[in-house]
Order: sequence, then C-alpha cells, then structure tokens
Amino acid sequence: MGFTTPPRPLDVAALFPQLAPLAREATRLHPRPGAPSVHDSSVGGPLLWPADEPWPYCEEPHEKGARAVVLSPADVRVLRRDREAIANRRHLGRPASLPTPEERATSTRVRQGRPWPEGPIAMLPVAQLYTRDVPLLVSPPGADLLQVLWCPFDHPTHPRTALRRRSAATVTDVLDAPPEPAGIRSEGYLPEPCLLAPEQVTEYPYFMELDEELQRQLAEPSRWDASLSGDPQESYRNDLTTAPGWKSGGWSRWGLGDPVPRPCPECGTEELPLLTIATTEWNAGSRSWAPEEERTEPTPVTHGGPANFTMIMIARGYDLQLHACPADPSHPHIELVQ
Repeated sequence: MGFTTPPRPLDVAALFPQLAPLAREATRLHPRPGAPSVHDSSVGGPLLWPADEPWPYCEEPHEKGARAVVLSPADVRVLRRDREAIANRRHLGRPASLPTPEERATSTRVRQGRPWPEGPIAMLPVAQLYTRDVPLLVSPPGADLLQVLWCPFDHPTHPRTALRRRSAATVTDVLDAPPEPAGIRSEGYLPEPCLLAPEQVTEYPYFMELDEELQRQLAEPSRWDASLSGDPQESYRNDLTTAPGWKSGGWSRWGLGDPVPRPCPECGTEELPLLTIATTEWNAGSRSWAPEEERTEPTPVTHGGPANFTMIMIARGYDLQLHACPADPSHPHIELVQ
C-alpha cells in the first residue's frame, strides 16, 4: 500500500519567500515488514549480489564493551518470533498473554550470548534501493541500484557502513546464500525485512543552517500565521522542514548537535544527504509526519519504541545519516549520527 504524509500545518515558503530556492525533494521510504526479494527495494531484505563477487567483511578490530552480549542473527529472529507470538495472545488476557515456559527458557538461553567472534565479520544487508523506486541524489552513470551493508558492531558508537552501486541488468547469477556474521553487537543492528512505499516530500533546511537574517525573521512570532500555535522555532523544526524516518535526499536532520561542515574526505566538496537510516518513523515531537493511512491506528510499539517498523536501534534511538560526494560518488561517504 502507499502512504501519504499529511499537508504541513502551513506553507512556510509562502510566509518566508527566501526559503523557496532552498527547497529540496526527499523520498520518504516508509519501510513496513514484508517479504522482499532480491528484485525489490527493501530494508533488511536480500541483495541482488553477483555470485562471483566477494561478500564484504569488516576486518577492523572490534572492542568488547563492558556489558557486551553477542547474539547471532538467528538468536534475534527467535526472540522476535516469540515476542510477536506473545503480542498476538495479548487480547486473550492472563495467563495466555504471558510467556510460556518454553518461551521463557528460550529467552534465558539466547540472552546468555555467544562467544565473541574472532577475525573478519561478515557485513549485514541494511538497504537496497532501485532508482526506479527511489531517486538518488548521488549516483554514478549507469548505476540503477544502491546497496547498503554494515558491520553489526560499534565503530565506535554505531555500525560501520559499506556502499555498493551497480547496474542491476549486469547481475545474471545471484548469490543464493550470503554469509551471516557469527554474532552481532546489538539486536537493534539486525533490520527486520521490510518492503518500501516511497513518497516524495519537500524539505527546507534546519534552522541553524539558515543565514542569520533569516533565522532572525523566523524567530519573530509576529511574522508567523496566527493559526500556528506554540513556539515558531519548534514548529519550524518539528513540522515544517525535514521529514523524520527513513528517507533519501532532502536535508539533514540535526538533534545531537549544531550543523557541521561535511566536506568529502578526498576532494573537499560538500557532501549531500544520500540515505537516512532511522530508528523510528516518527516520535512524540514529529507525530505530524505520521502517514494519513495510519493516523487512526494504534502506533506500533516494539523494543525500539513507537513506529520502529524496521526494529533498528541507532545510538539509543537516533538516526545514522549517510552523505555522499556529488562530484564523484566513488569517493568515501560520511556517516553522521543525529
């Protein structure tokens, strides 16, 4: 199904015409649990990977945390399966809604963890985007497929990502059984397989990325529509500028700190937002971005909080934003947690 972002509370570019030239198109991905194939754009689904191309491994050292508990991908899938079964029995009341002895035993066994993996670690598929579904702001000529993988261990505070860009038509023999890592650092580093429902939206820069004069104007309540309630800066940030959740393109969202330059490590060109890997589709501060089709439904709640459809958890609930060099997509990308 498709999803529709509700109209913004007001047309901010009509009130502040200086914003109009700064508008950028973003594609909200709206990942929802499903059964994607290698021919689908997806989060956490199988990749269209050539059988004769080596699978990427992370060969960097991985430091053990103070409370490091390593799970295998199979362990995480078992925990999620049992949690779903318990949730599906909740309407029956007690005792049916409680974990069964078998489910409790499984949880106890799995949470004892696995041995710390030694040597290189196979990377996990995170996202696959076909340009027929998702326009990509930075893409080399002839490439119509972007694949994102990551090492499921912290580097130092989030997974290290790898990008592959390719022409789907050149992949005629697909790798059937990609290797999986022996362990992952966090359950939130294993994406739940999701299909996408891409939707185009218009975005404007974060408040602190604007010039000082425009910031001053935006901060003056008298310049705003009288129908807008609350603090203008807060409304601008939460409801009028950048969409939350998984998306490609658009503008960067900021929250942990003020905007910083993002020069390409190789040529110095300012890198542009390529993909936002989000913990949640929306939260309490950005509820206005919840799709029209889901606004009358109870908000799904998982271990990652409300609207955590992919079951990913980045830095206790933030986003991992990937930026790419528009001058040369082969240059190193930048990872930014916000």
